[in-house]
Amino acid sequence: MNHKINQVASWMKDNGIEVSFLTSSENVFYLSSFFSDPHERLLGLAIFQEADPFLVCPKMEIEDAKNAGWNGEIVGYSDIENPWELVHNAINKRVSKVTKVAIEKEHMNVERYEALTELFPNAAFASAEEKLRKLRMVKDADELAIIKEACALADFAIETGCAEIAEGKSELEVLAAIEFALKKKGVNEMSFSTMVLTGKNGASPHGTPGSTKIQKGDLVLFDLGVVWKGYCSDITRTVAFGDINDKQKEIYDTVLKAQLAAVEASKPGVKASEVDLTARKIIADAGYGDYFPHRLGHGLGVSVHEYPSLTETNDLLLEEGMVYTIEPGIYVPNVAGVRIEDDLVLTANGAEALTKFPKELQIIGK
Repeated sequence: MNHKINQVASWMKDNGIEVSFLTSSENVFYLSSFFSDPHERLLGLAIFQEADPFLVCPKMEIEDAKNAGWNGEIVGYSDIENPWELVHNAINKRVSKVTKVAIEKEHMNVERYEALTELFPNAAFASAEEKLRKLRMVKDADELAIIKEACALADFAIETGCAEIAEGKSELEVLAAIEFALKKKGVNEMSFSTMVLTGKNGASPHGTPGSTKIQKGDLVLFDLGVVWKGYCSDITRTVAFGDINDKQKEIYDTVLKAQLAAVEASKPGVKASEVDLTARKIIADAGYGDYFPHRLGHGLGVSVHEYPSLTETNDLLLEEGMVYTIEPGIYVPNVAGVRIEDDLVLTANGAEALTKFPKELQIIGK
């Protein structure tokens, strides 16, 4: 077993759990190196205190799992087989009595939960999320190396987007150019739907790019990330197309000041809430507190949004090796929206930015 699975098995011993049956694509990948999105078909990883784990997946993906590096047992099934019978048999070969099963309660749907309860009617069900979140929160050297590559690709994407900005070009045209350039770099998937928002559209934190055309005097907001070797990046930059007015400049400068201060406040042993409040106070003191409606940041790794959330109420102590975002924003309807986001790794000396594209206001096409 690999060291990550060993840590889960050790946690299971401490908590009297005979079987962990994990079904999310992200956690199966994290523990097995095999990523699959089998749609409605069952994907699962079963872990035991002492016995060898096994992977369950569609038969058509068995070779893919082996090629990904999984060298344990694979329980494959065809579309006309009941995978739950095969899972039951494989578990019964390894443990004689099942009294407690750990599952991902936030991921498992009711139908699959009922299937498990039928297999083990006398078992209690525990949540595996808390342990897995903590495992994934601190990255090892191999994970960090991949995330750095993903962040470099995100920087490239912003650079590409800035080069595409031109008067009369639509948000979707710029977006298409970014993603085409990334495809040529070997990127198969974005971390989430790419955002390119111009002018007043930037005042919607989760706006949808469309046919709006870029005009001189606009702030253009990019929010994007890539999935690279199973790990995500996530960057936001806001740039100016030509000269902007004093109000737009004030908003930008306030967000930048808040972002830099929050990065500086990030140190091992500091509360997540303290980092959030560092940025939030700067924005509030400038008169824009009501226009910063979301958390300061979030964990980053196999998923683009991971544990923990950096909020003003989260007193979790930051740890060396954590990777997370810091992304304050100000969104004034019908005026402008500005967000600046970096991906950071926490070191013994503080936060190191993994995204490198400049944060000082970039003026395009002046």
